[in-house]
Amino acid sequence: MTISIPKTGRSADDILAELERRKASDTKWREGKVFSLVYHAGEEHERLMQKAHAIYASANLLNPMAFSSLKQMESDIIEMTGRLFHCAGAVGTVTSGGTESILCAVAAYRDRARRERPWVLRPELVVPTTLHPAFDKAAHYFGVRLKKVPIGEDLRANVRAMAKAISRRTIGLCASAPQYPHGVVDPIAELGELAQEHGLPLHVDACVGGFVLPWIERLGRSVPKWDFRVPGVTSISADLHKFGYAAKGASTLTWRSIDHMKHQIFVATDFPGGIYASPTMIGTRPGGPIAAAWAALQSLGEDGYLALAKQSVDAADGLRAGIAKIPGLALLGHSHSTIVSYEAKQLNVYAIADRMETRGWTMDRQHKPASIHLTVTANHLKIVDAYVADLRASVEEVRSNPALAKSGSAPMYGMAAKMPIRMFVKAQVRKVFAEMYSKGQP
Repeated sequence: MTISIPKTGRSADDILAELERRKASDTKWREGKVFSLVYHAGEEHERLMQKAHAIYASANLLNPMAFSSLKQMESDIIEMTGRLFHCAGAVGTVTSGGTESILCAVAAYRDRARRERPWVLRPELVVPTTLHPAFDKAAHYFGVRLKKVPIGEDLRANVRAMAKAISRRTIGLCASAPQYPHGVVDPIAELGELAQEHGLPLHVDACVGGFVLPWIERLGRSVPKWDFRVPGVTSISADLHKFGYAAKGASTLTWRSIDHMKHQIFVATDFPGGIYASPTMIGTRPGGPIAAAWAALQSLGEDGYLALAKQSVDAADGLRAGIAKIPGLALLGHSHSTIVSYEAKQLNVYAIADRMETRGWTMDRQHKPASIHLTVTANHLKIVDAYVADLRASVEEVRSNPALAKSGSAPMYGMAAKMPIRMFVKAQVRKVFAEMYSKGQP
């Protein structure tokens, strides 16, 4: 079927009705059956996000002088974020998401090294293997090598091994708070000391945890120090559209000082159209997500975030307790956050995930080791018992029918963890995406 711009414009009612029909087949995230993709703080809060977003839908922070109110909101967000992370003088930017925050950080670290250590022709970042793939993307784009170091038995970054990996080419260290696969916070305090010892910057990826770890800590839970309280921390990425419960897409990249942040700013002076300057990857910077993020912080306040964190923690605790009682399953690590990960003993965990999906759950599969991941939010408190009951039934189904490990997605995910098959899987995934974006595909 050929799609082209209609010769005559359609009515607003007709268009909106079609949009409602189109989204009907999407995942039912309001029911709490989706993890990691959507962070929902209630219907009233969602309406506020929509209205705030709409007020600034046409605003563009590409020119902060033309949209000074939008720039002030960005400044407010960064100041609130900096104070939350124990640095009243922090500076930074609001970005379109965690990946852009990470791209900006890696590019800035590279450019800082170019200016201060121009003899480093093949720059490297020393990182744990659990660091988010957005860093791989950044390294690929900007000509930086990620020197990946295996994690310790506690699933956290191995400080001693990372110290051994530092060389004359090292331009910085990176770690996570928490790392995504298992929800543990890397030993940031020790890595901060290592960074200072070698005169290197340290970036903390808190895209998942930045707007929930402070509240978990205030609830009395044990959380290792990970933010600007650690002297060696230079920059932090943290997503507003995750546990900040802001609209997509909004993240923050905060720096301890402008001396560090200045390497993030791009300036072009030879363009006939005038001087061009930008502190982020994208040029046009939509105002809607920034306004909605500002509204979320103002609306929820400390008491609101504490309440949401308590619901998230209670939900995670309930899921961990339920999963631990199911024979054949085992929890992974001691999570400092509300991330829950579990593996299966003598059963195919991917087959279990397939059976859960037949029951309406959206499942996040992991490997190394083969496991299931849940990013638990306040919206999941209502589904704890239902999830555990369906999981118990799915485990028994796989236990009684081993052939299920050879059907569905289980064989594909099993192959993906093996070498040299991983290279084949990588090529196949690229092919699938190429076909998805080819002409004529929905």
